[in-house]
Amino acid sequence: MAVFTKVNGTTQPVFALDVANGSIAGTANVAAQGPVQIQGPKLDFFTLTANAALTNAGNVNGYLNNVLTAVQQLGTIAIYQAGATAGTINLAIYPSGAYTTTTLVAAAQTANATGGLNIGIPTANVAASATFTNL
Repeated sequence: MAVFTKVNGTTQPVFALDVANGSIAGTANVAAQGPVQIQGPKLDFFTLTANAALTNAGNVNGYLNNVLTAVQQLGTIAIYQAGATAGTINLAIYPSGAYTTTTLVAAAQTANATGGLNIGIPTANVAASATFTNL
């Protein structure tokens, strides 16, 4: 791999991160500046398991769309996958800490009985982890 000797600059990233901390002087305490997260922000992962299959839930005003919209009231869904296992919705949400399993299911339950489907997600059917396939 080709390498060149730097003659100026610092180890400050050259792209925008989650904080707008401005320029860090090369003589600053680098350890006090916090981690450099090059691949993106920290995400929280959840799996919601519905009471029924989501086979017919993907229409524009349907159940799945309404669950995703409700969840995005407090956070941004970076990744989602529906149906890897029947009735599941896997989510990766930013910012970290925006939801707990309790607040997430409360948001998702606002989509009950929408799009002609009365599916629902019980409180016990939320896990603070997710497994995505084919990523």
